[in-house]
Amino acid sequence: MNTADGHHRSDLGRRVATRRRQLGLSREDVAARAGSTPGYIAYVEERLPAPGIEFLVRLANALETTVQDLTGLTAGSPQGEGPAGNRPRPEALDEKECWALLDDHGVGRVAVEAADGLDVFPVNYQILDGKVLFTTTSTSALALAAAAGAEIAFEEDHLDEAFRQGWSVLLVGPVRTVSDPVEAQALRDAAHSQPWAGDGRDTAVLLSPHRVTGRRILVPGAPGTADGSDGREP
Repeated sequence: MNTADGHHRSDLGRRVATRRRQLGLSREDVAARAGSTPGYIAYVEERLPAPGIEFLVRLANALETTVQDLTGLTAGSPQGEGPAGNRPRPEALDEKECWALLDDHGVGRVAVEAADGLDVFPVNYQILDGKVLFTTTSTSALALAAAAGAEIAFEEDHLDEAFRQGWSVLLVGPVRTVSDPVEAQALRDAAHSQPWAGDGRDTAVLLSPHRVTGRRILVPGAPGTADGSDGREP
């Protein structure tokens, strides 16, 4: 644990740091956007600040999000409740882009044919050499599917609520249980995070996708579009 993590004492600080990393911004970048200083951005991320609403608005704009999202007021709300963006443009993603968006690890969803029908649930995942690692309980629907060599679907998405755009990636392929204990332990050791659901999930399952597809919805003027690199009006 580094010093910054040790000093994290507020949900606001965690959300600011997470959003900044999602955008690939340094503290200097955020400070320049928000009319602040890198030292104060560090203070917001690492300590227990009580910034005024004016600064929170500037900070939310700098991080291309909302004050409600930064302060956690929308944490328990379903995503995507707002209206569609102005002139949304869908586009297909190639396989290379899909893997880049999945990045190294995160939380997605799997769809598995269970004993009583189709089951969909969230999972932590780790990307390893073109495969997807999950760790689960030995009696879970995912583990049973892997033991049978069944095919599953895995999906991750991201929504940018502020600009009504986002992306979705879908992987389809067979899963297998890693039965060799040495290989399974090596895979678990390579994972960056433990399952959020807690202990007892020590069965390693690998997805080898034969289909990798995705799509993105872009809104003109929003970040990531040719006419909106920073999402701000000229």
